[in-house]
Amino acid sequence: MEIYSWNVNGIRAVKRKGFLEWIEETKPDVLALQEIRIQPHQIPNKLENIDNYYSYFNCGDKKGYSGVALYTKEEPNQVEFGLEIDKFDREGRVLTAYYDDFTLLNIYFPNGRSSQERLDYKLDFYDAVFEYCQELRKQGHSLIISGDYNTAHHPIDLKNPDDNRNKSGFLKIEREWLDKLEEHDYVDTYREFNPKEIKYSWWSYRTRARERNAGWRIDYHFVTKDLMTNIINADVLTEVMGSDHCPVWLKIETDT
Repeated sequence: MEIYSWNVNGIRAVKRKGFLEWIEETKPDVLALQEIRIQPHQIPNKLENIDNYYSYFNCGDKKGYSGVALYTKEEPNQVEFGLEIDKFDREGRVLTAYYDDFTLLNIYFPNGRSSQERLDYKLDFYDAVFEYCQELRKQGHSLIISGDYNTAHHPIDLKNPDDNRNKSGFLKIEREWLDKLEEHDYVDTYREFNPKEIKYSWWSYRTRARERNAGWRIDYHFVTKDLMTNIINADVLTEVMGSDHCPVWLKIETDT
């Protein structure tokens, strides 16, 4: 099974840039999207009903902001929307799909750059997600946590680490949360397979950073360690255009 995660920076915008053609060519088994920036009544039929896929959308209350979507060939046993915490669920940031072999969390983590208030919101969201994941594990679920985490973990994960140590996205307190994940047996799949390779998954439009490859790796598939025996490979698909992010890819062996 091949799982893709992609912050599309607007699902209608990426549709105009060949999104449907990319799906037809790539044929992902599961595709988790973040920052879809659409309301339920605005979703066109061509995006809601793609041949051979079940689709699920968790849209934020605010128009043109946030939201996640999931396309999947295999119908999940169950799909849940949000964390059951109103201040987070209003922004449509979490979608959980339960399969026989694993539970997939599609998450659009907040950006903390605009203000101290939003940084605090991001850190609170991190803590809520961690508690949510730990509870799922207590219930016996093996997890794949896919999405835009909005934080680069190590200096290798961004072009200019020294210049960004005091900026949200590379703050010590944000990176410590990713340390905490690893300390609790969650694995960064790309880095596990590519310990020294430098690839980025996001580039700023404002500075034409993609042309210079001055980017950040902030999109991940973290999995619980018990799944690692089934993980075949992971990659960052830098050649895929259409957004300021590129997709991240995971291949997993399943029994179904």
